[in-house]
Amino acid sequence: MPVPRKLDRRPPERDPTRINERIRVPEVRLIGEDGSQIGVIPTEEALRYAQDRDLDLVEVAPDARPPVCRVLDYSKYKYEQAQKQKQARKHQQQITIREIKFRPKIASRDYETKKGHVERFLRHRDKVKITIMFRGREVTHPEQGTAILDRLAGELQDLAVIEQRPIQDGRNMTMLLAPSRSLLAGQLDPPSDDSAAGENNAGRGRDSGGDTDGAAAPTDGAAAPAPGASAPAADAAAPAADAGAPAADPSAPGGDAAQPAADPAASA
Repeated sequence: MPVPRKLDRRPPERDPTRINERIRVPEVRLIGEDGSQIGVIPTEEALRYAQDRDLDLVEVAPDARPPVCRVLDYSKYKYEQAQKQKQARKHQQQITIREIKFRPKIASRDYETKKGHVERFLRHRDKVKITIMFRGREVTHPEQGTAILDRLAGELQDLAVIEQRPIQDGRNMTMLLAPSRSLLAGQLDPPSDDSAAGENNAGRGRDSGGDTDGAAAPTDGAAAPAPGASAPAADAAAPAADAGAPAADPSAPGGDAAQPAADPAASA
């Protein structure tokens, strides 16, 4: 954790470059502002030479005998050096090495999971160190580790190149994979998560839609005869109703006759 500036009691870093009056040697080898060699002259004379041109006398090679000094604008020189270092850091690419460990008798599901991790590291432009760990008598069968490494490199040949071939180091066997040129060039960028989720949902929708249609077809087929069967029953019931209608007409007088019969029962 960095120390807060107000609590930091260390003296500020001093520029180790000696300029102007900080140059204490009796004589120096002087280089002019245009890069010309002026020669070995006393330090006081070299300082006057720089002051006459409104420039600085800067010691550029302190270990030489005599030290080499140059006449230049030191503030401008420091600014140019800072800009060069900034550009160098901007174009500098930091390489990270990740490590994945396998066992010679790794299960197929574990292998697929770890291969997915290796692929993810490669897509992040990281190098991956693959380690096969041998235990006990497994070390007597290094061909099992070599087979796993060769299989992994073959399945990831579009994403990775083998930077270091499998080597045996005690009970471990290692191989180094680096991102391929096509991956670094951005030609093998993975699809977005949204599109992958959309494809999965679309696939599930197609499957579920197919099942729903297949289940609905028999239902519709079974329901179709039901209206057909009820229609004849209704047709058959209609004549019965029609036949019952004329029977009610002759009984109309009987109905009138039955009315008085009901009256004595009521009086009783």
